[in-house]
Amino acid sequence: MREIFIIISISLFLGASERIVALSPAINEIIYALGLGSEIVGNTEYCNYPKESISIAKVGGYFSPSLEKIIALKPSIVIMQKNNYRVSKRLKQLGVDTEIVNIDTINNIRDSILGLGTRLKEEKNAKKIVEQINQGIESIKGIVKNRKILIVIGHNTSLKRVFVAGQNLYFNDIINESGNQNAFKSTRKGQPILNIENIIATNPDIVILLAHNMRENHVIRTDLIEPWLKLPIKASKSNSIYIIDKEYSGIPSDRLVLFLRDFREILRNYREKPSI
Repeated sequence: MREIFIIISISLFLGASERIVALSPAINEIIYALGLGSEIVGNTEYCNYPKESISIAKVGGYFSPSLEKIIALKPSIVIMQKNNYRVSKRLKQLGVDTEIVNIDTINNIRDSILGLGTRLKEEKNAKKIVEQINQGIESIKGIVKNRKILIVIGHNTSLKRVFVAGQNLYFNDIINESGNQNAFKSTRKGQPILNIENIIATNPDIVILLAHNMRENHVIRTDLIEPWLKLPIKASKSNSIYIIDKEYSGIPSDRLVLFLRDFREILRNYREKPSI
């Protein structure tokens, strides 16, 4: 009888659902894409996609999750990015399983999705997501070549302090995979900040403005593009200033395929310009 009880207990344990806390929008989206959204018991304030994420218990912000709120949810695993290392260390001390993922480059995004698929027993879905990303990358190759592309993060109508994608982000990988080059050259990490003189010095052929919160801040597209058109750069002369205003433009999750689609359409539009 005792042996039967042990076998039943083990079976119930093996079949038990995870209780996942996701500490970033990207991680939250990847878990949903793996088919495990119902097992997320906590996420952060900025996790709002898919819409079911909004009603999940919030444990704080991206950089300041509450340890007390996380513990109260009794998670079986807490998944986070590198910026939450201190939280991970404390949770481990309390006996909570944690997983740190790195999703700053294309290779890291692939590896993290596959790693989470293995950890959460959804290898098939993980491989499918990665294959879709690979197909998206293939689709941007060879449309235009050897152009300098500047990707700007966030909306800024003054151009006094402009955040751009540097050499250590997946945006740079996407530019390189397309057969072009990042207009901003630097080996320093983080988000480089440029002023007008710096921007002019990069002289990009194409400028892509990632402005997913543009509508929330009541910024009009023409107001965002107009300052760039006044600069003495190649992109303004050919009217090659583009905006991607979708939220997924800054989230390295499975929805990266949507950004790759938008990026592909920008390259195609640029290719069709009479002056190019």
